[in-house]
Amino acid sequence: MKLSAQEEYGLRCLLTLARSSPGSCTIPQIAEAERISGPNVAKLLRALKRGGFVAALRGQSGGYSLARKASEINVGDALACLGGRIFDAGFCGRHSSATRGCGHNSDCSVRSVWRLVQRAVDDVLSRLTLADLLVEESGVSLPERTKRPSLPIVQVS
Repeated sequence: MKLSAQEEYGLRCLLTLARSSPGSCTIPQIAEAERISGPNVAKLLRALKRGGFVAALRGQSGGYSLARKASEINVGDALACLGGRIFDAGFCGRHSSATRGCGHNSDCSVRSVWRLVQRAVDDVLSRLTLADLLVEESGVSLPERTKRPSLPIVQVS
């Protein structure tokens, strides 16, 4: 399981904008800072703008900036805007075996594993903001739990 390039690079673009806040950055500045092509940065910023994470500023000193404070931008929401979730309700319908008819549509223990993984990922990502990532790698830690209940323990035999 891994992040797509779109999710990884989009999050990096957001972090570059967060570091420049309250100012703005142009597409070439972001592309150079993150070593991503300009057209790819433009594509990512369009998606992030549609999702309400960045704002476009017109004019001579224009560029892009965060639409909200870094502390108000949830990492999980941003990643969902950029690429979706690991597992969602339509997963089984899009799976390659769905065209041949899956014999496990009514009772699938593998599907329950993916649901648990998605809940765990959602739990971590829902507790992180861009501001939490504006530190050195060793300084990133998970904020205290605020809203979500703990996940049930599942025993595998």
